[in-house]
Amino acid sequence: MNSLYQSSIKSLPLLGHGKVRDNYAVGDDKILIVTTDRLSAFDVVMNEPIPGKGMVLNQMSDFWFEKLGHIVPNHLTGVAPESVVAPDEVEQVKGRAVVAKRLKPIMVEAVVRGYIIGSGWKDYQDTGSICGIALPAGLQQAEKLPEPLFTPAAKADLGEHDENISFAEMESRIGAELAARMRDTSIALYKAAAEYAATKGIIIADTKFEFGLDENGVMHLMDEVLTADSSRFWPADSYQPGMSPPSFDKQFVRDYLETLTWGKTAPAPALPADVINKTQAKYFEAIERLTGEKLKV
Repeated sequence: MNSLYQSSIKSLPLLGHGKVRDNYAVGDDKILIVTTDRLSAFDVVMNEPIPGKGMVLNQMSDFWFEKLGHIVPNHLTGVAPESVVAPDEVEQVKGRAVVAKRLKPIMVEAVVRGYIIGSGWKDYQDTGSICGIALPAGLQQAEKLPEPLFTPAAKADLGEHDENISFAEMESRIGAELAARMRDTSIALYKAAAEYAATKGIIIADTKFEFGLDENGVMHLMDEVLTADSSRFWPADSYQPGMSPPSFDKQFVRDYLETLTWGKTAPAPALPADVINKTQAKYFEAIERLTGEKLKV
């Protein structure tokens, strides 16, 4: 398996390195998105890769884009990544890249919460609501919400935390019509995905979507979708309200970091081999359980 911490495609213009993805221009209307094996925790990029993680994220996104394509258009073009790079760069994109439409990003993240956990649980304990949305009293940690909640967040610069905003604030930023379309589409995507995942013994506790507009103003689903990085996946067989369930993601990394006296700012501390190996195993298990197939390497 080829592990890739950072890509070095010289045959295309570099647009930028994100926390996990490296973007390159393919002409004026397309982007090559390479999903590396970098891992970020608490918005800080770790120094060690999780081998194969980028392939898992890429192939999981492709799976969901296809499954949910009837709900909203997405950024995929169908162009093979191997066809747009030099021959000696093919190994860098194999199994971990897509050629996507170049869209204008909507600078609001669409967060959907089906269960009360994480920052939502902390907010509820303090205020009885999540992001200003009042909830019934007496809910337990990790309990299923009466209906999925849409809680938008303003997208932050690299290394900064996204900021939860109200729906009214979202409307003032991008317009009422687009805000409503994003909300309704996000909830429809979450419900369809959660229903499917349940048949595979997985609970999708929450997730975030990103959208962009094409040159005609048509909204597209973009970036990544319903991966172990953008969502909380829980095994249904060990789920019970009142406790934080184990998850198919970077939980081992976060748990380890929480044991350190570290200020959660760069530079990141080193990760032990057993934490890397356990994290890798969780990502691999997630894609196998959801898609029924092993990772294509």
